[in-house]
Amino acid sequence: MSLTESVRTEIPVPNASDDPVIRQFRDQISDIDLKIVEAVNKRLGLVRQLKLYKAQHGVAFVDAAREEWMLTFVQRANKGPLSSDGLAELYRHIVEVSKREA
Repeated sequence: MSLTESVRTEIPVPNASDDPVIRQFRDQISDIDLKIVEAVNKRLGLVRQLKLYKAQHGVAFVDAAREEWMLTFVQRANKGPLSSDGLAELYRHIVEVSKREA
């Protein structure tokens, strides 16, 4: 048996799922992830209603100026630790998915 094999067999590798602190963090993250999904679905429902209303009233669905205004609005409200660039990337993905799925 080589030294490497000996070390591998003698040092136990911790199982992250057995650690109560890791489990607690993961549970909290999972709860937040569910809230994010709920919020995105609620947003999408409103975007669908807005799209229908705009179509009925002859208004273009996409409003690039409004999207930029909203991005600035959420960036100003952001208290971090999410960076302004990170928020812009996330927001643009949310907007693109909303437009595609509305």
